[in-house]
Amino acid sequence: MTTGPMKPKSLLTPYFFENRYRIALGLISLIVVDLLQLLIPRIVKRAVDDLTTMQASMSQLLVYASTIIGIAAAIGIFRYVWRRCLLGTSRRVEEGLRNRLFDHLQQLSPAYFDRTKTGDLMAHATNDIQQIRMATGMGLVALNDAVILGAAAIAFMAYINITLTALVLIPMPLIALGTRFFSKRMHRRYQAVQAAFSDLTEVVRERFAGIRIIKAHAREVAETRRVEGVSGAYVDQNIHLARTVGVFFPMMMLLTNLSMAMVLYFGGRLTIEMTISAGDLVAFISYLGLLTWPMMALGWVTNLIQRGRASLDRIGGIFNTPVEIIESANPQPLESVRGDIRFEDVSFSYPLDGRDASATALQNINLTVPAGRILGVVGPPGSGKTTLINLIPRLYDPTAGRVLLDGTDIRELKLADLRDRIAFMPQEPFMFAGTVRDNIGFGDGAVTQLQIEETARASSLLATVEGFRDGFDTIVGEKGVILSGGQKQRIALARCLMKQHSILILDDPISQVDFETGAAIIATLKSMAAGRTIIIVSHRMSAVRFADRIISLEEGSIVESGSHEQLVQSDRYYGKTFRLQELEEDFHAS
Repeated sequence: MTTGPMKPKSLLTPYFFENRYRIALGLISLIVVDLLQLLIPRIVKRAVDDLTTMQASMSQLLVYASTIIGIAAAIGIFRYVWRRCLLGTSRRVEEGLRNRLFDHLQQLSPAYFDRTKTGDLMAHATNDIQQIRMATGMGLVALNDAVILGAAAIAFMAYINITLTALVLIPMPLIALGTRFFSKRMHRRYQAVQAAFSDLTEVVRERFAGIRIIKAHAREVAETRRVEGVSGAYVDQNIHLARTVGVFFPMMMLLTNLSMAMVLYFGGRLTIEMTISAGDLVAFISYLGLLTWPMMALGWVTNLIQRGRASLDRIGGIFNTPVEIIESANPQPLESVRGDIRFEDVSFSYPLDGRDASATALQNINLTVPAGRILGVVGPPGSGKTTLINLIPRLYDPTAGRVLLDGTDIRELKLADLRDRIAFMPQEPFMFAGTVRDNIGFGDGAVTQLQIEETARASSLLATVEGFRDGFDTIVGEKGVILSGGQKQRIALARCLMKQHSILILDDPISQVDFETGAAIIATLKSMAAGRTIIIVSHRMSAVRFADRIISLEEGSIVESGSHEQLVQSDRYYGKTFRLQELEEDFHAS
């Protein structure tokens, strides 16, 4: 089901609620650490007063030292607890957000990925979520210290001398005003930095993926300049941010040191006048030192929160992207499939990037593929062939009309069942960076060696794999870098044939293999046809000539339909193309 837009902050609510007891324990431990730190200056005050009045003894000093050691040990224990609880929770938030993001992305239709850069998604899944983790972890710690430790330190200082405390706190309103002024600027800067990081990630990823093309065309220098340009833009955004942050933090230090100067001057006078003791002055300076961190934490937590907020806004934008392919309120389970497919007045248009206009891919398609029959789909490039078959497993939904499976609108069927019962081979074969075995079995541990060999034989791949040194355990590399285009296509075909389902959809299955291998694959498909509904899209007419029915698409419409014998007699696309390809095959055969 689709949901309305969510506020970015609500993304974190489930994780905070789930870990509420752990967070509470962490905060209590953090507060205990802060309070224990406040006791040490009181002990130092007593020791200094005893020393200045010549009343100190070795045993008394040993008591003071032992007490400080005991407090330090307790601080260590409680500090371990709060780090385990609070920073551990931030890691759980990071893990949960990343898993939830990946799950949401998998539900989005291919149309979303058509218009979204991979580099953007990588930046969201890494850098943005890391910034959110820092804000929910150390950001929470710094905020607690700024409030609890800061307020308690001021209270202890006021207990020593309220006048001196008032003087020391004069810079505090300036810190609050400065924080408010710079926080908005930092938020804008952080958003710009994150956007620049996304651009840099995408450009570098794209160049790495196309490194062989770059080398083949001697474009190293030009592409290096392109990366340098994007990298320079990222650096520029970081420099703009550094200027803002560079003014903010020194301002915090200046105001803190101004307070220290006031303590030394006015506190020294009070000590000379015997209004406060030397121990009080030392304790006051110690409390001011403790107050320095909360004052700095106020700036640091602003930094972290602004980074986290900018990243949360970006992540929230993805979660607010609606899932276009959604199930009905009560989807029908699909337990068995006959394989009868019907298109009724189906039209489809691709939305143009960033515009309300759209590009029409299919127009008023009426088509029936009876169960157990074979349909061939041909047509010039851009005629809508791939779009047509993408509608069957609901990779896209038609903008008009409907697609029916066994008499039921596929939008009424359970989506997972629909896709699980269709063996689908896309036009562009994709290889995962594992072994040949992994790519054929798609990571399914239940697949046996015999099944893999049978599907490899069916896709004319077995002899090729047996020629590899490691056979089916050969590592294919990123995107199958060690494989030829034809080998990739046959592995993708074997992966598809591994699913013994009633519907088999193949998009150009022999486009990258030679004529002899293509003929062997077609012979295998013929032998598998009994009882299966098969749809084959191809630019080679030999791949579809045995089909029960062949349709020819042009500009998104069916312009021809019939058997091979009927269409080959025409002077339209199928007949002309078949005769040209027949001459080409005869030439290669000779």
